Amino acid sequence: MIRDICRDTRLLKKRSVPATPDDTDVIQDLRDTLRANHDRCVGMAANMIGIHKRIIIFSTGMLDVVMVNPKITEKSGAFQTSEGCLSLTGERKCRRYEKITVEYLDSRFEPKTGHFSGFTAQIIQHECDHLDGVII
Repeated sequence: MIRDICRDTRLLKKRSVPATPDDTDVIQDLRDTLRANHDRCVGMAANMIGIHKRIIIFSTGMLDVVMVNPKITEKSGAFQTSEGCLSLTGERKCRRYEKITVEYLDSRFEPKTGHFSGFTAQIIQHECDHLDGVII
């Protein structure tokens, strides 16, 4: 189901809780909502659709990737940038890392480890900040 985008900063600042296999409907809602906003959005966290579960989704262009309970375990190459967000107006400055390693569960709740760099790494960091209630 396509969900409305949450713009309430009080809700966006709330930390998300771990997701379980009972949250598969949230994954589908994130897929549908990202697909409906592909022209202006490359990633989403579940709290952006009003659900405080640790689930993110991002687009690699041809493929949308779901990460359940993602944890960034390594990062290198710090840099300063500005980012916008579908949930907020304007851009904000932030610190990101060029390369990251993430441990997560895929949409079937199987454990994975991924190494990401560049813009994809930046998207993942932005969405993980959402899970922790950090507004960027």
